[in-house]
Formats: sequence, C-alpha cells, structure tokens
Amino acid sequence: MASQSFDFCDAIRQFCTDVCLRHPEFRHIEMSRVVVTFAQTRSPVEWGMQAKLTPLRFERGSLTQRRGQQNWTVQRLFHQGQEMFYILTFYLPRFLNLSYKEKLITVFHELYHISPAFDGDIRRFEGSCYMHTGSQASYDQQMEKYVKQYLRMRAPANLRTFMRYDFHELRRVRGSVVGLRLPIPRLIRLEDAA
Repeated sequence: MASQSFDFCDAIRQFCTDVCLRHPEFRHIEMSRVVVTFAQTRSPVEWGMQAKLTPLRFERGSLTQRRGQQNWTVQRLFHQGQEMFYILTFYLPRFLNLSYKEKLITVFHELYHISPAFDGDIRRFEGSCYMHTGSQASYDQQMEKYVKQYLRMRAPANLRTFMRYDFHELRRVRGSVVGLRLPIPRLIRLEDAA
C-alpha cells in the first residue's frame, strides 16, 4: 500500500483546466474562479449524486434576488485571495466508483452548467427545464460527444490517469485520498447581511 497521499481536488482541477484551455465549448471558464472541493457520501450505495456545481450568483450574475417580500444575497466566498464564482463539488467515494467514461461525462456535465457569460450564474436553457434542456439523457449524450472531441485533441493522458481507478484502487496505488472541503455558502437576507 502507498504511504503518500493523493490530492483529489488538485488532480480534478488540473484536468478541468486542460479541458477549458483545449475545448472551445469550455474556453469561457476561468478555473481560477472555480473552487474544487469534495464531500464524503454518507451512504455506501452507488446511486445518487456524484458531483454538483454551485453558482455563487443569481440569474445574470446578480448579487441579489427578490423572493416574495425579501431581498437575498449569497454569502461571498474567497479562496487564495480571490473571489470565487462557482464551487465544483465531487462526492467521494461515489464519483470515483463510476466507470472511466462516466467520470469524464460527469466532469463535462458539471462544467457545462457554468454560464457562457462566466458571471457566477448557471447556463440556462429555454423552457421550464432550464438546467438540462428538457432531458438529462440528451444533455449527457452531448457531453459524451464533447468528451470524445476532447480526447481527440491530444489531451495529456496523465491528467486523467487517476480516473481509471475506483476509490479503493486509487488509495492502494496513490495513498490516502485528500482534498479541499468547504461548506456551501448560505443565502442571506439583505437586512441580515448589513
């Protein structure tokens, strides 16, 4: 068994950075404004959430939103001296126990939720299903196409080698799995924020 530790969040960040530099559909993303974290799954079941993107702004990048009679703001997050626009969270060990292909699609799925304006809001589609174009299955089919395009762009294989292992294999090969954990920022009533 390996005695060192493996920084999962740093490895995912490096991979995402390469995707955003290489693939034209993701070039609007500034990974320096996206904090990558992990959360531990409470249940050993394999189904459930594998990853999520948390936007740190409201629609069109607004810092405030009116809901009913209240005005709300999002608790602002600074990391390494810079304000973050998004939190990208992976649920371990569940994410690492996906197949290699599912891991890649999941990463692209979450990155694609980032608004093309990169303003802290999510990408919004027409209609009531504004997050997944009315069908998460067709959304993920599109992500699979983007993954295939990316892999044809001479993307460095070493940036995704760790995704070939499940959680237990990765621990055996690379040591304990570590990374950044952060609480999700809260919504705050504007009168309370003052």
